[in-house]
Amino acid sequence: MFDPTVYDNLKVGFENHLYDLDNLDEIIHISNRKDNLEMASMSREFILEFCLRQHTEVKGEVVLRSSLEAIAAEILETPGGQPGCHLELRFSMMTQEPEVLCPAIRSIVQLSWPAQRLVQNIHYVYGGNPTLYDVSTNIYFDRSVNEDQMGDIPELCEHLVNVLTQLVQLHN
Repeated sequence: MFDPTVYDNLKVGFENHLYDLDNLDEIIHISNRKDNLEMASMSREFILEFCLRQHTEVKGEVVLRSSLEAIAAEILETPGGQPGCHLELRFSMMTQEPEVLCPAIRSIVQLSWPAQRLVQNIHYVYGGNPTLYDVSTNIYFDRSVNEDQMGDIPELCEHLVNVLTQLVQLHN
């Protein structure tokens, strides 16, 4: 019988809560889902992309990753092994004023996740005079997450929705 890993259990936890926010509560709309197995490194990655209903201008993503080492430590019950996953949250939007928007986004995001590492990127098409910039903000949880954090998923998703709401207001 298949024994689910920490990665599998956390993935199902996020799926259940976010799909409930989509299908039952109709607060968000899930616009993309990826469940990747990287055959070269035998790592796994799950990405769930969503936006607020009627507000597709700001996107959010939950990214869950697990390495071969973490999966092997769990399955083989390696003494001192570190079974768990890496969690990343992403937000993105298009803007004409990244210099104004990036500090405001940083302030909003740091209210919900003050202790987490935050990286912002600005992307544009090279050549010519860019008129639109894709601003992305990534929040990295630099510690391993495991089933001990399953109870935190509803609160984390609530923070995601609150940040999305504030970013939509900022965008408009």
